[in-house]
Amino acid sequence: MKKKTKIIVIDDEPIVGERLKASLERAGFAVDAFSSSRDALGVLQTGGYDILVTDLKMSGPDGMAVLKEARELCPGIKSVVITGFATAATAEEALKSGAVMFIAKPFKMSQLKTMLLELSTKDNESD
Repeated sequence: MKKKTKIIVIDDEPIVGERLKASLERAGFAVDAFSSSRDALGVLQTGGYDILVTDLKMSGPDGMAVLKEARELCPGIKSVVITGFATAATAEEALKSGAVMFIAKPFKMSQLKTMLLELSTKDNESD
């Protein structure tokens, strides 16, 4: 039996996290959403997540700090950055910090789902 891909979503706008959680759960993922990056990092310490989806600009630890810490806490986690402040420089920095994908807001939910399904397929193939 194929395990559900477990995703942690961090966005300081609660409505964004709630919408992503609902939509991704309908797509078959197990999802936990946080509006506090500090709270999310505390939960990440327990491990068990396959994919991290994080906003870039947040209060508390920002997305770049989250990427770096997530890589230390969960070396195998795949990270996706979503941001309304997309520039070539921020994309490059995010990718250097461990993100495997970078997506600018606003985005189509279908685009994010396709990316996450691709990542989860790669993850399940390596099991």
